Order: sequence, then C-alpha cells, then structure tokens
Amino acid sequence: MKKLIFTLVMMISFQMVFGQMWLHHAVPDGRVDSVWNAIGLPQGFDGEGVLIGVTDWGFDYTHPVFYDTSMVSYRVLRAWDQYKMSGPAPAGFSYGTEYVGPEELLAAHCDTSNDYNFAYHGTHCASIAAGAGAGTEYRGVAFGAQLLFCTINLNYVQCVIDAWRWMYDVAQQEGKRLVISMSWGVYFLDNMDGTGVLADEVERLSNLGVVFVSSAGNNGDVNFHLEKLFTQRDTVYSRFNFPPTSGVYWGASINMTNYDNITNSPNSTNIPFSFQLLAMNSSYEVLASTPFVSTQQDVYVDSMFVIDGDTVVFNYEVVSTNPYNHAPNVRLRVKKNTHFQYAIGVTAEEGWFHAWNLAELTKAWGNWGGSFTTIPQWTNSIGGDNHYAVSTPSNIDEVITVAAHQSRYTNNAGYSIGGAIADFSSAGPGFGSKMKPTVSAPGKNVVAALSSYTDSYTGTYTKTITFNDRTYRFISLSGTSMSGPFVAGVCALMLQANPYLSPAQVLDIIGSSAYQDSFTASAGELRFGYGKVDAHAAVLLALNTVGVEQHTAPATAQYTLYPNPAAGEVFVTANTNEMMAPCTVYDLSGRAVMQEVLYPGVTRLDIAHLTPGCYILRIQDGRQVITQKLIVR
Repeated sequence: MKKLIFTLVMMISFQMVFGQMWLHHAVPDGRVDSVWNAIGLPQGFDGEGVLIGVTDWGFDYTHPVFYDTSMVSYRVLRAWDQYKMSGPAPAGFSYGTEYVGPEELLAAHCDTSNDYNFAYHGTHCASIAAGAGAGTEYRGVAFGAQLLFCTINLNYVQCVIDAWRWMYDVAQQEGKRLVISMSWGVYFLDNMDGTGVLADEVERLSNLGVVFVSSAGNNGDVNFHLEKLFTQRDTVYSRFNFPPTSGVYWGASINMTNYDNITNSPNSTNIPFSFQLLAMNSSYEVLASTPFVSTQQDVYVDSMFVIDGDTVVFNYEVVSTNPYNHAPNVRLRVKKNTHFQYAIGVTAEEGWFHAWNLAELTKAWGNWGGSFTTIPQWTNSIGGDNHYAVSTPSNIDEVITVAAHQSRYTNNAGYSIGGAIADFSSAGPGFGSKMKPTVSAPGKNVVAALSSYTDSYTGTYTKTITFNDRTYRFISLSGTSMSGPFVAGVCALMLQANPYLSPAQVLDIIGSSAYQDSFTASAGELRFGYGKVDAHAAVLLALNTVGVEQHTAPATAQYTLYPNPAAGEVFVTANTNEMMAPCTVYDLSGRAVMQEVLYPGVTRLDIAHLTPGCYILRIQDGRQVITQKLIVR
C-alpha cells in the first residue's frame, strides 16, 4: 500500500459537557485498554490482520481516524456505494460503485447523497469500531484493523445480501477473518422470530467463518409491542398512537403475527387470526371500521374511511402462511391523521399473538415505534409493552446482538458515574432459545468521528481538528448504533488473538465472558443479555479456546507446518518476501513458550520440550501478523 504522509494540527480544544461519555471512558468500561496494554496477556491486541465490514451510510473516506496511529497508512481497503450508479460495480454485481485502494477512495471523498442525504452515521460507527483517533483521545476499539465500507440500500433485501457477500469475497481475497458490523434494524425485512431470507444468508456465511454483530435497537422506552395469548375464542382491542414524526413521515405500520400457543415460536401448524381497523373520536366512540379480515387467505387492499368529509387512508397486506415459519403475517399501514383516534381489533381461537407499531415513511424505512395503549372504558382492551423489541438482523440466532448502557467511570471528584442501561436500548426476549440481546456495551453519549461532508448534522461539536487542510470534527451520539460497533471491535481483537475461532465460538465467548454488576442485576437479562462486554476476559478466553476455523494467510505470505500434529520437531515452510520473520509460540494460557526466527524456505523447529497439547504460532511477516495452530503429540 502506498504510504501517504500528512500533518495533523489541533485547532480547538474540546468542550467539557456535563455527563459526557467520551470514547476514552467507554474503552475502560469495556476493559479494552487492558487488551491494548497486554495486562495478563502475551501481547497487546489492536485488531491487526482482521477486517471489519461496516454496512451503513454517511461514510467520509478521507477522515483521519481511518489512518493508522502514526497517520501514515490508510486502513480502508474498499468501499461499495450501492446508491451511486455511475460505476464501476464490484465484480459479480451489476449496480453501485466500488472504490478500491487509497487513491480511489480519497479522490471520491465520501459516499453519495441518498435517502438520508449526505449522512454521518457510518463514519461515527466505523470510528468506534476501528478509528485510530487521529491524534485525539477518541481511539476506537480495534484501531489496527482494516475496514470495508458499504453504503447499503435497505429498501431491498437483495442489497443487504449482496453487501455481506461482497465483504466476504474481499475477505477471502485478502486471506483475513471478517467481522460485519450492522448499526441498523428493520422490522419487516425478515420475520420477527429471526427466520427468513436474511437469516438463511447469515447462517450460510457464518458457516463460512463470518462473524455478525448488530445493534439491538432503540425502542426500549416505548410500549410499541402488543401481546395476547389466545386459549379460546376471544376478541381484544388496542389503541395505537402514531410514532414520532421524523424524516419523510407517512404514518404507522402495524405488523402482526400469531404463533403456536405452547411454544410461542414458529412450528409446522398455521395459527390463523382476524383483525380490523377502527377510527374513533376523542370520546372513543367508533366512527368507522373495517370488517374483521381473516388471515386464512392472501390479500392486499388499498382503502380509506370518509368521516364527515375527512379521510383516513390505509392499506393492508395479508400473507396467510409465511414459507419460513408457517405463521400468518399482516402489515397494516395507516396514514397519519390526527383528527381521530385509532385502534386495532384482533380475534382468534388460539395462538400467541404479537404486533409491533412502527413508523412508516414515504421513502426509506422507519425503525422507531409508537405506543399501544388501552382504550378508556373498553373492558376488552389491552396495552402494549417494550418486549420482543429486537428486529432484523439482530433477531437472527447467529448474530451477536448488542444493547447499550452508559459508560461507568470515576469523575474528578472521585464519584462513580454511569453504568445503567440506556432507556432507549431495546429489550428482549428473543424468540427461540437464543439470548437476545447477547450483551450490552457503551452506547450513551459516545464521542467519535463526524463526516466532514455531511449536510444532515446540526448539533454541537466536541472537538475540531485540521488534517491535510480540511476541518474534521468529533461529536457525541447515543444509541445501540454506538454499542454495536464497540462489540464488533472486541470481536476483531479476539480474532487477532485466535483467528481459528468459529463465529459460534466468538458469540459464546462474548456471552460467557461478560461481567455482571449491580446494574445488570437490577435490569436483568431482558435489557443486558448475559451482561456487559468484557474485552479482556473475551480475549483471554479466546486464547484458551481451540478454534475450529481454517484460516488462510494472504497469498503474498504463506506458512505451512509439517507434520501437524507433530512430536519432537516440526518444519515450517515459508512462502514470503521477508528475509526473516520472528515467530513466537504460545500455549493456550497465553504464555510464550519459545521464540524462533523463520526464513524463506524451510525452517526446523525443535519442539521436544513442549508438552502435548495445542499451541499457537504468531508470525510477524513485515507489517502483517499471521497465526498458525500446532498440535503437539
């Protein structure tokens, strides 16, 4: 890679904001600093040798946080803008524009304006996962990792699948492990139980070694979910309120389904139900209503109520039997009109009914909720809750799902601040046996990089720097969008330490190494999952876990061991341009047990003194680190 050298000049000192959680407070909260500083570890880890793919929008390719800490090497390998149709598209795809290497990326500046204008979300998230700080204290978790950016079009399921496949293809070409970070969630792309087209693709790519990490969502403070267990013929009603207006707002989308009444999960039996829409006046007297519509037949209807010359526009789509979970699905959309009150009625003989009240936009998608409430003086009405709030892709079994809490730290006066779950952080449970969310990570008032090309941000700046004669800023944002990439960075640290871990092992380690405190005890699993992410414990456990993935080094530098398993001696064959490569052998406790130097060709290693077991060879080949697993008999 061509080295690009620039100057960095600090222009404005940071502004202290009461209660601000700097990124450097999040780092010790997640015990990432202990990993960087090699506390109780054989070495420090920064994600080097791992790829983090960020699916988002609002990428500033030129931001200095995407260089290394010395401000010399640029760490973004490629970017795919799915909205920009001028091309060239990536190999194997027919749309969008791909930028390869620093010259193309820096010349492009940023992704194009799309459904979200010139946004900034992707830059901020990528900065948390792997930003090198650009000389500031806002260094991301895996600042040694390389990056892939995809400006993703979430209006189409295939675009999501294509983004993942493109990232996998690049990782294969580079011979690196891949972590895909997703700070977005959609409640209608797949089924809410974690089944569907996207779930199938996640399972396929996970089996090929891809680690998926996703934000849990930001609906923890709204009762947008409705639940009713039907054990005999019954009818219930619930008033729904329009979600808050944001973006190009249209109205409300009520998504409904009905599951088996014993397991509350999909099975091979269709459990039908019927629904209706009601419009009421301020006294909750019914002014207009649809008849009950059965889910036993597929149907799509566009219609309206006309009430005293005023109109209520709505449509609904019924899928009688979803091919993935055999459940009926309904999407009822109602255009916002504040002259009336609105409710749904539901009747069924059996089943565990669920509904979600989401924002509907005229373009793009809305993922924030509006509440369900009881109807005054209606004895058969029910209200909503904030449960089952994790959407696609976070609801998929193989995905590491991340809730958000406030970083805990000690202020200058010696008082401990923070630590509680963020009110907005979406709650579980998940459908099926998987814990949702998996863990929590810092996600409230996290300071990271802002895109210098955005036309959407109107808030205040935390710090401003000048780099290569351009102004760059850092801002504070809150959301599980921030906690998700934090854990993606932790996964990169783990894969650097042990690149043979399978995605299932990474998920299990993230959960089993999470730590508990008084906040996790009081809020419980529905909010925190297994607990708060602990990067140090996760990396230590990763080093002590025998991985099962095959890891292929880049074609420019390959090292093979023979025989393996071995006893007494092992021969390392090096296909490399380096004259010599330092090699350290670690046992699974992370202790260095021998050090050697490898040369081009074949090097014999005397391992007679090693006790039988599994060992990891860490080879420093120029600027890259390669690891190989050795079994001693």
